Amino acid sequence: MSSTGLGHTPAGRILAIASGKGGVGKTVIAAGLAQAFSAQGDRLLLIDGDLGMANIDVQLGLSPDADLAAVMSGQVLLEDACLPVMGGACKPGGFDVISGRSGSGGLAGLRPDAVNRLAAACATIALSYERAVLDLAAGADDSTLRLAMAADDVVIVINDEPTSLTDAYAFVKRLRIRDETAAPLVVVNNAPTPDKGREAYAAFRKTCQSFLGFAPALAGLVSRDEQVPQAIRSQTPLGVRAPECPAMQDISRLAAGLAAGREAA
Repeated sequence: MSSTGLGHTPAGRILAIASGKGGVGKTVIAAGLAQAFSAQGDRLLLIDGDLGMANIDVQLGLSPDADLAAVMSGQVLLEDACLPVMGGACKPGGFDVISGRSGSGGLAGLRPDAVNRLAAACATIALSYERAVLDLAAGADDSTLRLAMAADDVVIVINDEPTSLTDAYAFVKRLRIRDETAAPLVVVNNAPTPDKGREAYAAFRKTCQSFLGFAPALAGLVSRDEQVPQAIRSQTPLGVRAPECPAMQDISRLAAGLAAGREAA
């Protein structure tokens, strides 16, 4: 796992999107980043790595013929589970998706060796793309941490709710126990105002600094935006439904900053 920002590097770089708890908008961020990276010129693969309750296919209105469950059962190869979205990875703004098994906990109990095989397979297929975005399950169970460690970079998504901050801290703590060099970046999602978003980040940073001796960098803020729940309800990518909305503009700036290896001010 890299401890630095992304930057343009060799093909196959994986960005994992994590959260301490559900409901903070992690999947919206992951899907938005996939479209934003693609619009900026990267061939992009989005992988639903939530082994318990995958939902990327639902949010994007997809009906995949194959998913991770089929891959792990040996029915199909990982590359055969790819589904093009908005024209696929060869078109600007389009990307490929490997879905999880929506609404099923069937993959949550994978044995460690199976999770290791899945992590290795994700790393291999990512080499066919310039970037892969890996949408992890919420929380910090062993499978989620193992997949996070297979990524080059990790973003932890928080909001201004106290439970979001405490659960995100637990994720960072467990990740750094496994890899003391891990340096996840922070995205504050659903920020009511920029000041409120920075306050949430400052509180999280202070906790990590006090108890872990590590101050995570802020990657960016994503504004609270009524277009986000509307996009989810309509099962349409946010960048398609409302490409100029504040949240999508923030996600595009986040992608540009990550690609350039910058940290947000």
